Amino acid sequence: MKCEICGRAAKSRFCERHEEAYNSLLTTYEEWRKAMDISWRDYLKEIKENPYAGRWAKEVAGHLLASEQS
Repeated sequence: MKCEICGRAAKSRFCERHEEAYNSLLTTYEEWRKAMDISWRDYLKEIKENPYAGRWAKEVAGHLLASEQS
């Protein structure tokens, strides 16, 4: 199986690095949602545009947004 984002070997839909970033996004979203009223889509947009977000997280956020639109 290959990562949906980068094509590296993967055990699930993402490689190890993107899977870690995805899990981090899920955890962090729960914190954001408790602190403010924000949708998953708006949260992903914020992460994608955040200059302080990591590369892997931005790639996952961008991929999730793109796959949601198709």
